[in-house]
Amino acid sequence: MFEPLAERLRPVKLADYIGQEHILGAGKPLRRAIENGMIPSMILWGPPGVGKTTLANLMAKEMDVNIHILSAISSGVKDVRDVIQSVQNQGMFNTKRTILFIDEIHRFSKAQQDSLLGAVEKGIVTLIGATTENPSFEVISALLSRCQVFVLESHNKSDLEALLKRAIKEDVELKKRKIKLKETNRLVALSGGDARKLLNLFEIIVNMHSADKELVLTDELVQQSAQKSLAMYDKDGEMHYDIISAFIKSMRGSDPNGAVYWLARLIEGGEDPKFIARRMLILASEDIGMANPTAMILANNTFQAIEKIGWPEGRIILSQCAVYLATSPKGNASYLAIDEATALVRQTGDLPVPLHLRNAPTKLMKDLGYGDNYEYAHQHAGNFVNIEFLPEAISGSNFFHPGSSKKEQEIGELITRLWGGKYKI
Repeated sequence: MFEPLAERLRPVKLADYIGQEHILGAGKPLRRAIENGMIPSMILWGPPGVGKTTLANLMAKEMDVNIHILSAISSGVKDVRDVIQSVQNQGMFNTKRTILFIDEIHRFSKAQQDSLLGAVEKGIVTLIGATTENPSFEVISALLSRCQVFVLESHNKSDLEALLKRAIKEDVELKKRKIKLKETNRLVALSGGDARKLLNLFEIIVNMHSADKELVLTDELVQQSAQKSLAMYDKDGEMHYDIISAFIKSMRGSDPNGAVYWLARLIEGGEDPKFIARRMLILASEDIGMANPTAMILANNTFQAIEKIGWPEGRIILSQCAVYLATSPKGNASYLAIDEATALVRQTGDLPVPLHLRNAPTKLMKDLGYGDNYEYAHQHAGNFVNIEFLPEAISGSNFFHPGSSKKEQEIGELITRLWGGKYKI
């Protein structure tokens, strides 16, 4: 069986691992933990191709401990329990610690993640979870609190060039060839910091050229070769961001056909459905907001439904939400309001809270006038009372500027009716 270059070039010892100096450099936290042989349970969070799986294997080898590897794509609770039970059954005969590595742990459901808690807490296994998604959103809080999160960064140009040079010098196949790295900018750019993608593309380019001639790598050569080999959609590359941008702008621009087309491109490209739903939830507030508050409710329900249903039926729910958002009235007054308020806060600093708005839980606070002259709105007609709610220095500042949508105009009229000329709408 032919083994790809990226697999052939996996480092076999930690000293050969390229990149992540911020956590693996001399004296850095993870390096110290490995050297002491006492790594904590952890989540390795970073983009594809930065060496999460490789690092887990190297840590196990460096510390001479057992490692069990599971993929969240193909494994479930039974597989997790089988590993834990196997470790427990060894009991006193097991003289080595055990690492349980779970790739793409963000794909585990809440129940599947729950199944790890006891073993992690009791130290039966040391968990290493790898994820490309923000663990704050994708890993349950109970498990996250028991793990140290290490953020892995995309490889920089020097890392990737070092990897290419190592491949040419050490790989059993490439060292038979005459290869000269004249220009690497285009190859590095196309890789997007992903070492696996870099090596895969490099191997394609090498195999496209005659073995009996010297191969001089130039940006032009890479571009010509890449046009023949790269997919039209890559969820980790530049096209990913272009299609997401087109999807969002189609909904913002009230074109349901454009929205559904770009949604289909995302789906066919293998995009994570929760990522799509999350972006629609943001748009529902940023670009629709008070013009149609129901949009955010529907978008949130879409996100929750996707988590429960998954593929392929989830595409129907995403399509319904995309069409709804695209055809909804638009308004961004709330989005602009918080930006304007934030700018004023940064400009004016920590202005004191007016005394009448402060709580007075102690006698001293009451004596100092905390809460004096505060009027309880519900004791007044229409549940409204005209008192000051801003610091004196910025009294009269208005942040909500209604757009052309009917609902935002109604809100502007309400503010004017309640507050008269105090706020300039």
